[in-house]
Amino acid sequence: MAGVLLLIARSALAITLYGFLGWALFTLWQDLRQQQKTIQSQQPPEIWLATQIGETTQSRQFRGSEITLGRDPTCECVLFSETVSARHARLAFHHGQWWLEDLKSTNGTLLNQDDVTASVVVVPGDQIRCGEVLISILEEHKLHD
Repeated sequence: MAGVLLLIARSALAITLYGFLGWALFTLWQDLRQQQKTIQSQQPPEIWLATQIGETTQSRQFRGSEITLGRDPTCECVLFSETVSARHARLAFHHGQWWLEDLKSTNGTLLNQDDVTASVVVVPGDQIRCGEVLISILEEHKLHD
């Protein structure tokens, strides 16, 4: 009789341990899924820029968290104008907003006719001037009208 009770106690202990292990793995899996959703929701939204150089206007979509504007071919948004510095300005997404920063360019950066001396928030409808290049921040729905 003692052997049967010992077998039942061992079986109950094994079931309890496997149950705990299963619960712990399930909890970790759910936590990882929640973290993945949180990370995906923190991805920067797309931003549309319309660049106007002379008579030519070109719209383009960007998805990264940082967009460098300038003449350098390594910039995400290459601006073909001699009045633009190699690395002229940067748009960066943080704190839930897009920010514009001048990268010590030769001719300066303007946001809505004002000099950019520190990082400033930009919104759709704003106009950025890098040298002689005018860049408009577009609202996505206006592209399809």
